[in-house]
Amino acid sequence: MNADKTILITGAAKRIGRGIALRAYQAGFRVAIHYATSEKEAQETAARCGSAALFRADLESVDDIRRMFREVEERCGPLYGLVNNAARFKRRDALEMTEADWDFIHSVNLKATFFCCQQAALLMKKTGAGRIVNISSLGGLRPWPEYAHYCASKAGVIMLTKALAKAFAPEITVNSVAPGVILSSPEEPRTQDMIVATPAKRRGTVEEVADAVLYFLNASNFITGQIVAVDGGLSLR
Repeated sequence: MNADKTILITGAAKRIGRGIALRAYQAGFRVAIHYATSEKEAQETAARCGSAALFRADLESVDDIRRMFREVEERCGPLYGLVNNAARFKRRDALEMTEADWDFIHSVNLKATFFCCQQAALLMKKTGAGRIVNISSLGGLRPWPEYAHYCASKAGVIMLTKALAKAFAPEITVNSVAPGVILSSPEEPRTQDMIVATPAKRRGTVEEVADAVLYFLNASNFITGQIVAVDGGLSLR
């Protein structure tokens, strides 16, 4: 059913991106894997996804993003799905933040997400259907003072998701999954505080995030512009 549908996942070499790629492959999709520098890990992920096609690109460069999508079309044919997973995360005191700190986060988290959505939609329009899933974050829903630039970028992803859902309708849906505490070290005091504050009283799993992404990939075009927080209820506080 899904074997002829290609899904490109950015930042799929490891961690959550790898989990999404594996889940999509298990669901029968044809997976395409983007990576930036983690070539060995990307190759390992590709091997676990039926020798999936690999695409290296610097997402800070719009020209490189455009090149990658041209190569995806040339090598994989029509594109059905895009999962914007690649992101950067860095703690920085707001009073000490520099322009370089801000751009380091936003160039990938928000700017690249938009241009990947744009280029994917141009391909999807050719076949008349497509599914885009943007990975946002609990940080886009709740303010974290030591991560103001990150929170701003992920809040931007959430509003971008809603705006593009309207811009790309009716053929293409755009939705977002906002993970809570998933991969943070349980030994970190801040992580422990967040787990205690989480109604589910635990960290989430990569598989739970991947299942939410898969839901949107399989959903009809009547479900678009939606944000699902996979956070154990932490965003309710």
